[in-house]
Amino acid sequence: MARRRNLPLLVMALAVIAVHGLAAAAGKPQYLTQLTMAGYYSLVIVGLTLLMGYTGQISLGHAGFFAIGGYTSGLLTTYNLHSRSSDTLVSLLRATGLLVAGQDLYGGDLLVVRPGAACLIALLVTVAIAYLVGKPVLKLRGHYLAMATLGFGTIVYKVVLGSSLVGAADGISDIPAFPLFAGLAVTGKSVLRTQNYYLAWGLVLGAMALLTNLIHSRVGRALRAIHGAEDAANAMGVDTARYKLQMFVLSAALAALGGVFLTHYNGGIGPSEASIMKSVRYVAIVAVGGMANLWGALIMGVLLNFLSLRGSFGSYDDAVFGLILLAIMLFAPDGLLRVELVRRLPGLRRLWGRTP
Repeated sequence: MARRRNLPLLVMALAVIAVHGLAAAAGKPQYLTQLTMAGYYSLVIVGLTLLMGYTGQISLGHAGFFAIGGYTSGLLTTYNLHSRSSDTLVSLLRATGLLVAGQDLYGGDLLVVRPGAACLIALLVTVAIAYLVGKPVLKLRGHYLAMATLGFGTIVYKVVLGSSLVGAADGISDIPAFPLFAGLAVTGKSVLRTQNYYLAWGLVLGAMALLTNLIHSRVGRALRAIHGAEDAANAMGVDTARYKLQMFVLSAALAALGGVFLTHYNGGIGPSEASIMKSVRYVAIVAVGGMANLWGALIMGVLLNFLSLRGSFGSYDDAVFGLILLAIMLFAPDGLLRVELVRRLPGLRRLWGRTP
């Protein structure tokens, strides 16, 4: 059973290596840049698939969590604390090694939070906000829940758009690279393009391993029960409120993690990452791949995000994703990969699994 469960993970690892080889053979190494970015967006998508497909809770505000992660890390690693270096809190942070000194482009002194610490703080902030938002919001159901999460996403978008602290409409730029180990750093520099490609997809692979094992555990069975009939699951002793909140927080944390890494990779972040259309795009991709199909959502997410990042849809990008969502809801509500013609392909049923 465990071997069968881990087979798609092995296939994914081999596919990542194969794609790199094909890009190198075709003389298109620049494709790895868009695939790296698509990998970080995929963290949002698989987390949202867990929430929507297995817990049955729709969210139209996950772009907000992505932006909270990215903006928090971006702000902490660019906000200069040098003028306040004598403050007790700043001195304490510096003594503990959480701050790093440097110089800006004009030779001025800089004192900012280390990217590693900023990432951890961003995740903690996102988890706290997700808990505070999810606690009351997840008591709602259906379109009421959708409207509540839409309201949350709108608030985040308006805050980052109107706040001068985070650059307002211009966003935050000149965000430093995220150093990791052995000279590896999360950065968009071409010399580290291949390393960042494998780093991004290694992170996605780890997330998929976590979620795959989760949905095949006792917790996964509880989530399926909640998705199938929440009242019946509650009557059978399943703590539905706790499970829904935990999955909401976990999916928000994955979105924030993707936001942090993509922000450092791009060296900046803007308010468009928190827009409602971004949230609609994530929901559309989950719907295309299949609401309870982690692998289907991942594959369609990579494909559609890659095409979008390559500019294949031009100025009609948002319209295309809206049209995709409409078409899927009308003609393939279980996802494109569950259409009968596609399901008949050899081995596909075994790989994708079944809808709960």
